[in-house]
Amino acid sequence: MNALKTLSAVGIASIFLLAACGNDSTEEDSAEAGGDINYSEEVDYTITGIEPGAGVTETANNTLDTYDNLDGWELEESSTVGMLAQLADAISNEDPIIVTGWIPHHKFLQYDLKMLEDPEGTMGESESAHTITRLGLEEDMPDAYKLLDAFNWELDDVEQVMYEAEDSDVETAASNWVEDNPDKVDEWTENIEEADGEKIEIGSMPWEAEQASAAVMEQVLTEYGYDVTVTEVDPAILFESIAGDSVDATVAPALPITQGHLYDRYEGEFVDLGPNLDGLQNGFVVPEYMDIDSIEDLEPKE
Repeated sequence: MNALKTLSAVGIASIFLLAACGNDSTEEDSAEAGGDINYSEEVDYTITGIEPGAGVTETANNTLDTYDNLDGWELEESSTVGMLAQLADAISNEDPIIVTGWIPHHKFLQYDLKMLEDPEGTMGESESAHTITRLGLEEDMPDAYKLLDAFNWELDDVEQVMYEAEDSDVETAASNWVEDNPDKVDEWTENIEEADGEKIEIGSMPWEAEQASAAVMEQVLTEYGYDVTVTEVDPAILFESIAGDSVDATVAPALPITQGHLYDRYEGEFVDLGPNLDGLQNGFVVPEYMDIDSIEDLEPKE
């Protein structure tokens, strides 16, 4: 009887041991499967882009042409709104997606995202937004000129305005930012005399970061007594307007790459007051849950 009990115990123990080994094997297989996701295949060798003609669209196409491991890839051009909708949908399901992206943008506050490393530098180097004025503004409106010259802020600032504007509008978001950041505004407006309804026109571009910067500048100038008009135009028209004295100033151009060709065309016909925002960057952007870090981690289409 004792021998029978011993054999039974050994048998039961063996069953549990085999079951445990089987579970370990299954878990290992699952882990290996999760670690070997072919993200290139999962996104169908496609980068989700925005409007044709945008600067990031041009650099994205150049990137596809430059990297050998992106052979057979395509850029799906749509719109900024369309790209953001696809990004939100993918993140809600934790699906892989690669989009054309840029900093600053509110999506980096809204989601956990990362920009893929770009060893070839084809998506462009880090840039700065510059403040540019027409010739003669310093003489015509010296205090407005000093305020524009002092204007500078950080990526977190502009992204906060952009993010809040999603649920309201950029003017309201800019007004709230100005109210919440008196120390920065005081630095810009130190020794500035109030105006008496002098008219000033600020040129901007029809994109969120540029709109945020222009709206904040409009808010501050208005508080100091200026009659401010903000005009949104394409980059080429903006530079032409500054050079032709029909627009007084802008805080929008991204240099030295994105609007560099326009800067070179009109150089000498405007005043460059230098950067007001550093760290602008274009790139391929993915959710943090995707286990890739570089464009070179992607694979060519078979």
